[in-house]
Amino acid sequence: MTAARSIHRRSAIRRVFVLAATFLTLLLGAAPCARAQNKKRHRVEVLDSGVTYQRDQVTGELRIVTRSSPGEAAPSAEAAPSPAHAIQVVSQTARVTCSVFAADGTPIRGITRDRFRVYDDGAERPITNFDDSSEPASVALVIDASPSVLPDSSEMKEAANALIEGLAPSDEVAVVDFSAHAYLQQDFTSVHELLRRAVERIDVRELAADTGGSNIYQSVYLTATKLFANRPGRRGIILLTDGQDSGMGLSLNPSSTRPRGASDNRLTFDDLARLLAAEDIQVFAVSTENRPQILTAAWLAAHRDQTFITESDREEGIPAYTLFLAEIVRRSGGELYFLNEASSMAETFRRIAQRIGVEYTLGFVPYGAAEGPAKPGWHSLRLDVPDSPGVSIDYRGSYYIPAAR
Repeated sequence: MTAARSIHRRSAIRRVFVLAATFLTLLLGAAPCARAQNKKRHRVEVLDSGVTYQRDQVTGELRIVTRSSPGEAAPSAEAAPSPAHAIQVVSQTARVTCSVFAADGTPIRGITRDRFRVYDDGAERPITNFDDSSEPASVALVIDASPSVLPDSSEMKEAANALIEGLAPSDEVAVVDFSAHAYLQQDFTSVHELLRRAVERIDVRELAADTGGSNIYQSVYLTATKLFANRPGRRGIILLTDGQDSGMGLSLNPSSTRPRGASDNRLTFDDLARLLAAEDIQVFAVSTENRPQILTAAWLAAHRDQTFITESDREEGIPAYTLFLAEIVRRSGGELYFLNEASSMAETFRRIAQRIGVEYTLGFVPYGAAEGPAKPGWHSLRLDVPDSPGVSIDYRGSYYIPAAR
C-alpha cells in the first residue's frame, strides 16, 4: 500500500466514524429512555470460547453446543437449543422491520397499523404487534480488527470515540471486534464511559497474533446469537469489514454456502442467514473496498428477491467477497455501503438514520399457526400500504421459522 493510499484510508476511516456519530445521534436521540443503564463494567469475553456446533440430522439446523469441562458429557443440541430457536418455537410469531418512502425518497412517518398489509406465502396475515420506532434500539458495532483492514489503531480509536460522543442516552450499543476470534469488548450499554473503554481495548497490533484468518460471518453469527436473545425493539448490526472471510471457504458456487450433508457440523453462510431472518436482525455493512461499478443502489434493489450467489455473477466482475456482503444485507433487510465513498457519507448516514429512526416493526402469526405449529423453513414475505399509491417499502423478502425439536 502506498503512503498516499494509506493516508487516504486512515482519513476515510476517521470520517466514516465521525459521520457515523452523526447518524447514531439521529438514530438514538429520538427514542425515549426505557431501560435502566447498566453501569457495571463488562469484562472482555471471547465469544467463540468453548463453542462448537452441532447439526440436527433431521431438520438440518445448526445449534451452538458449549464444550463441557474435562470428564463431563457434552450436552446434546436438543438439550441446549440456541436462544433464537427457543424464542421462535414458544412465541409462534414472526416479525419484520420495514421502512416506507415517498416517491422522492423521503421516509414516511405516522403510518398506523391498520394501513399495513402483511402477506406470508401469499396469504394475508393479521398484524398482532406493532412498533413505530417508539421502542429503544439495540445496535452492535462489529469491527474487523485484522491488520489488513484497520492499519492504524490510533486513527480508528479516535474516530470510534467521536462516534460514542454522538450517542444519546436512550438506546444501547455493544462493541465486538474480531480477527480469527470474536471479542465482546462491551455488552449492550448506553454508558459512554464504558463504550470508550471498550474502544480503547481494541488493539490491532495485539490481534496480529490472532492467527487463523478473518472469521467475519462467524463473528456476526455469535454476536446475533449471544447478544440479541430476548432483546425487544429494533435490532441491528453495523459491520465494518473488507468482506474477505477466510473461515467458510465461500465461492460463487452456491454449494459453498450450505452444509455438506446432514452430519456436517460446520457453521455455514446459510446458517447465519437463517438466524438473522428468524430473529429480524438487520445488518448494515460498511465495506473497506471500492464499490464495483455495476453495484449501484438501483441494481441492488432490482435483485432484492434473488440471490447474488450464482456462478453467472462472475461475469459481472464483482468480487465474491463483496457479493456475500450484499447477500447478507439483502437477506437481513439492511443496506451496504463503501468506506471509500466517505466523501459523500454525510448524506448516506443521514439517510440511514432517517430510515432506522422511522422504521416500523410488524408482528404477525405465521400462516398455518392457528391450526397448529407453523411450518418450519423459509416463508416469502410481502408488505403493502394499499391506500398510499406511489410509496416504496424496504423490507426483507423472506423469513425463517426454526423447527420445533
